[in-house]
Amino acid sequence: MTVLLAVLGAAVLHAAWNAMAHGVPDRLGGFALLGLSSGVCALVAIAITGLPPAEAWPYILASVVLHLVYYGGLVMSYNLGQFSQVYPLARGTSPWVVAVVAVVLLNQHLVPLELAGVLLISAGLIALVFIGGRPTRHQSPALLAAFGTGLLIAAYTVVDGVAVRKVPLASYMGWTFTLQNAVLILFVLWRRGLGFLRVEKRYLYAGLGGGLVSLAAYSLVLWAQTRGALAAIAALRETSIIFGAIIGALFFGERFGPKRALAATVVVAGITLITLA
Repeated sequence: MTVLLAVLGAAVLHAAWNAMAHGVPDRLGGFALLGLSSGVCALVAIAITGLPPAEAWPYILASVVLHLVYYGGLVMSYNLGQFSQVYPLARGTSPWVVAVVAVVLLNQHLVPLELAGVLLISAGLIALVFIGGRPTRHQSPALLAAFGTGLLIAAYTVVDGVAVRKVPLASYMGWTFTLQNAVLILFVLWRRGLGFLRVEKRYLYAGLGGGLVSLAAYSLVLWAQTRGALAAIAALRETSIIFGAIIGALFFGERFGPKRALAATVVVAGITLITLA
């Protein structure tokens, strides 16, 4: 139950930092602000833990590369299609792919209730893609990009899930966040200079605060991965989409609607099955 609550808490935090970042007009600059605050915290972690063991480096470097390519895939998906379609598809693809990899390659056992819960959560999230109507042929590039992004999410989820069972959590988290944020910030500095810091205070605070919340959210997920089934944790984490829709309805006046409510019900049913497993 502790692991379940930790992952659901991480999902709420994930939705919260996305909502905070949503208000920053400059998306690239917003990513840099997120990376700046979470990167500083990660530097503190590595100052305390020191160098990780040698066997941790392949996982750290793989995770950094996958996360950076994921950011690129996400931006490409947003440029090609609508957020309301590409994001649910990307996040809904990840859980069932992680489940396949965990069972086939990692020999992790899923009881029938857990498997059913993972599939229900994925189905509920992917159903959000069709809320605006059936995708048309010209939307295929965006949907393919979103699917590829989902595969990247699954890939870094598996890498991180295996890594934190073999190497110290704080050291792994610290070095992974430090390196990926360093690359991200250097890229933004190359493209924009220090202009991303010259924004209104409310946007500055939203970006920096979002970075702290995102670090807390992923730290909870990494901790849970040391104790629970990888596929179930991946599925529970993606419920952040539903929490994000609820936050949008409550604080931004966005319409939730009966179709979103139905998809949320399917996701809740999946969570219930995983809880009962």
